[in-house]
Amino acid sequence: MLRIVTDGAADMPADWQETYDIQVIPINIHFGEQTFLQNVDLDNEGFYRLVDETKKVPQTSQPTPFQFKEFYERIAQAGDTILSLHVTAKLSGTFESAVTAARELAGKFHIIPFDSGCGSAGLGMMCREARLLERAGAGLEQVLQRLNEMRRNIQIILTLDTLEYARMSGRVKTLQAALASLLNVKPIAILQDGVLHMVEKVRTRQAAIERMLTIVKEQVGERAVNMAVVHARDPEAGQWLVERVRGLFNLREIILTDLSISVAANLGPGTVGLVVYPAD
Repeated sequence: MLRIVTDGAADMPADWQETYDIQVIPINIHFGEQTFLQNVDLDNEGFYRLVDETKKVPQTSQPTPFQFKEFYERIAQAGDTILSLHVTAKLSGTFESAVTAARELAGKFHIIPFDSGCGSAGLGMMCREARLLERAGAGLEQVLQRLNEMRRNIQIILTLDTLEYARMSGRVKTLQAALASLLNVKPIAILQDGVLHMVEKVRTRQAAIERMLTIVKEQVGERAVNMAVVHARDPEAGQWLVERVRGLFNLREIILTDLSISVAANLGPGTVGLVVYPAD
């Protein structure tokens, strides 16, 4: 049986985990002396509430190899194939933890760690695509071929509403130029080759969102695309952006989903973005 595993950096609609049988290993969230597991004992709203109360952004850390080993043994049976898709290895050690655990369990499971080169809804979409292909009768090599194609073509672009979380976390080096500015700027960042790059600074949030849409439009033109709108604690802005892209792009599919804690911890509430890849 094919088990599909991903990590807490994957964003997807609430029903996808059950519908497509996707298992999610949670990240660790460290608030002072306390450690929480994402969406096990701390959900997104609880996370934001703790930040509001303490005025501190927690540290997040990838699952350890031991946590991966326990997780694999809990969700799979001996002889199963586990396709383990994870956030870009250039921004997190999650993939390496999966590789280490896979090596230790080599005699029990056939585990294939896969570096998505991305995260957020791009990673969620990869998981669903893998399951749909498997259910359609595709072999493992065909699934991996499709995932490689997606990895080459997924584009992620985000704009921040506040720099406070980035300032408090200090972990997003690409935003240091914006943090050093005395202006109230709204950075636009693009994930390229597995790394987040700040590409522009815009003075207002609306202008930043419009510029983000222009950048994506210039890249995809009239080509049919699958798209996700992602947001951090701002469903109204997310829904508005969904309606906006419907009139701008040749959409095969559009979904709306929250940004995971691992992303929101560094980019903050009000962050919105687009995840897009060619539908063909």
